[in-house]
Amino acid sequence: MAEFKHLVLVKFKDDVVVENVLKGMEKLVSEMDTVKSFVWGQDIESMEMLRQGFTHAFLMTFNSKDDFIAFASHPNHVEFSTTFSTAIEKAILLDFPAIAVKPAAA
Repeated sequence: MAEFKHLVLVKFKDDVVVENVLKGMEKLVSEMDTVKSFVWGQDIESMEMLRQGFTHAFLMTFNSKDDFIAFASHPNHVEFSTTFSTAIEKAILLDFPAIAVKPAAA
């Protein structure tokens, strides 16, 4: 079965202390066994017209879609999502089974 990915692109509201949101997200994923890996980054290279205001990307990897569903419905995630939604101006979410063309080197 393919890994399952959860990709979130966001633009935070101007008055948000992004570091606080990031700390909350890092705490959440570190407490959740269903999250296989979590990486995030802030765009520093793209031209504004290409990124359309989005500044941060978050990518979670799960062993399966079932693990993602368990994560998404977990009370800790539901609670954090409420806080996260109030901090963002706009977001794009994509949830998909991963198709590895060139797997990461071991």
